Amino acid sequence: MLSSNKLKEPVFQFLAGTFHQDIDSPEVALQELLTEESIEYLESAVVFLTDFIRSSKYSDIQKNEYIQSCADGVYFPALDLQPLQWLYQVIEQIKEAVKEK
Repeated sequence: MLSSNKLKEPVFQFLAGTFHQDIDSPEVALQELLTEESIEYLESAVVFLTDFIRSSKYSDIQKNEYIQSCADGVYFPALDLQPLQWLYQVIEQIKEAVKEK
């Protein structure tokens, strides 16, 4: 996996904390996050998630596997998206929510 100590990584905390197995749906989980979190946290999430996507340290395959393992409440085949595509959409939705707050 990307790190042996992923509990401290903000990407892991974001994905595992928001999109875990107990969620009703990824859409509901995202809406709850957008409603409950501060603008400051959402802005920082945009930065660390974008940095993760743009990172050249790992391949897209490794990133997709990492996202899938962390966001275990998201069934990507049903969304017809690769995990990186999905995460990019999540970032865009967070950006929109920040503009509206």
